[in-house]
Amino acid sequence: MPTHTAAQRREEAVREYDAFLATCPARQLLDRISDKWVTLIITALADGPQRYSDLSRRIAGVSQKMLTQTLRSLERDGLLTRSVTPSVPVRVDYELTPLGRTLLPLIAAIKGWAESHVPEVAAARTQYDVDLPA
Repeated sequence: MPTHTAAQRREEAVREYDAFLATCPARQLLDRISDKWVTLIITALADGPQRYSDLSRRIAGVSQKMLTQTLRSLERDGLLTRSVTPSVPVRVDYELTPLGRTLLPLIAAIKGWAESHVPEVAAARTQYDVDLPA
């Protein structure tokens, strides 16, 4: 069995992760980070730890169930931490991990793009609907 350098092993590992393949684990990560609630939660946590109730108020339209599920999945993926402070009532804070912080520039760019291109997309949709054959 031939030995490989660390660089060769890294190169082989990179080739193994091809998100175009149905069985690739990277596809699961893409699915997770492309979720709108994930994008909004990560962006909301950019300025530091937040309580569950603060996140719930800040992210309009998210149900309690969806917020809880999304926070749990992000914690499981190592993108945020959950800290419980014993008090009455119990205080629970969520904070991005160093790994979660690496997503901030990417997600902020996508969020910014979406916010600044709404008029163009709306115009394209209107034009598409007008041009649609009956």
